[in-house]
Amino acid sequence: MIKYTVPFLTKLEELLGESDYTLRYEKGNFKSGYCLLRDQKIMIVNKFYTTEGKINALLDILKSVELDKSRFSEKSLRLYEELTQTEVKA
Repeated sequence: MIKYTVPFLTKLEELLGESDYTLRYEKGNFKSGYCLLRDQKIMIVNKFYTTEGKINALLDILKSVELDKSRFSEKSLRLYEELTQTEVKA
């Protein structure tokens, strides 16, 4: 179940912190709310987004990239598998 709260955003940030990608919040006029630099493994999310907007952007990113699961802790692995199998319902 996806909850649009700050603690859930923190869990997503921790999950991405364990991946081989770097997450950054910066200003920008990204059409989708985020920019993904696959070659450099950097995810950039609009820092002016609301908590809900940031969570939706991170969920979109998670569904579009393949992360190295071997780097995840057990807790993060469960969250990652749950999120990649769940359809986002707004």
